[in-house]
Amino acid sequence: MNGSLYVVAGEMSGDVHAAGLLEALQELRPGLQIRGAGGPRMQAVAGDGIHDWLDQAAVMGIVEVLKHYRFFKQSFDRMLAEVKEFRPDVLLLVDYPGFNFRFAAAVREALPDTKIVQYVCPQVWAWKKGRIPKMVELFDEVLCLLPFEPEIFAATKLKVTFVGHPLVDELEEARVEGGREDGLVALIPGSRMPEVEKLFPMMLETAQRLMNGRQGLRFAVPAANAKLRARIEELAGHAQIGDALEILDGKAHTLMQRAACGVVASGTATVEAGYYGLPYCLVYRLAWPTFLVAKIVVKIKYAGLVNILAGREVVQEFIQSEADPCHVGRAMERFLDDPQAVADLQGHLKETLAKLGGTGAHRRAAEAVSAWFGS
Repeated sequence: MNGSLYVVAGEMSGDVHAAGLLEALQELRPGLQIRGAGGPRMQAVAGDGIHDWLDQAAVMGIVEVLKHYRFFKQSFDRMLAEVKEFRPDVLLLVDYPGFNFRFAAAVREALPDTKIVQYVCPQVWAWKKGRIPKMVELFDEVLCLLPFEPEIFAATKLKVTFVGHPLVDELEEARVEGGREDGLVALIPGSRMPEVEKLFPMMLETAQRLMNGRQGLRFAVPAANAKLRARIEELAGHAQIGDALEILDGKAHTLMQRAACGVVASGTATVEAGYYGLPYCLVYRLAWPTFLVAKIVVKIKYAGLVNILAGREVVQEFIQSEADPCHVGRAMERFLDDPQAVADLQGHLKETLAKLGGTGAHRRAAEAVSAWFGS
């Protein structure tokens, strides 16, 4: 008998990260019993003991969560009943703090002997530092993806371990052969409809601006799903770009390795693009009331993780009104015209993203979880 584990992930990224950890954990502890809730990647690794709830669980924003209140309440009650019956040695919670913090509290009360590990530290360094005492109370260990996170908990008794970022392993698996294609500009407006609505029209205007003074430029945009592809096609139909724009079904990682430069929406894609050495600028737009609240609440200088890691602006950031065709167009022109600027940026990106810990994050995380089962 090699122990029992219950695991919860509620987003696509959490499903991917958890699947990598579970695969490594099964190698360390053959015969480990695994149950929980997640997505198809976790199911493929751990089997039918994982309930796939991702389609409904992966919602963002207070309004969307409230719309799905009944689903979340029923899921919470079902999972808690399952945990009480299963009585796992370890509860592994992957990111998803809004749900997982409440679930941890319920399990801590019901099963005080179950060890609780949080994989992916909430961004308490950016906002909600008031969560730290609650984390000390709820968790036996927090596994961090970023090198500066353990120091935040140095004055507490909580065990906090930097295991590195699993994106590194996942991105290495997606490497392709071949070099960059001259004149190919990547337009990466994000994987959610609100991002595409706010950012892609600006990217199309930027493309038109660049084409006015240049011959042979081509543009490509990855569509994360069929619904987004339909909207991207509709928006592109209003632009004067024609055959110069290619719409891809996914393949964002391949595009990041093919393109000469790019415009990337703030989010995980900026780390992915930076890891592959894509010369890019970061753009983002929020509704103004949301942006003004964020300015008050969020206590960091930069939006992009590359710049947060570096402690300075490695990648240019254009936020709100600065995310316009003029600013973004000038950034793209510099990448297209100045090889030295490209080389300098790629060097800074490589140096900065080396701080994510290199390959092996899944294995290091699995080793940390495995230690809680005892011998």
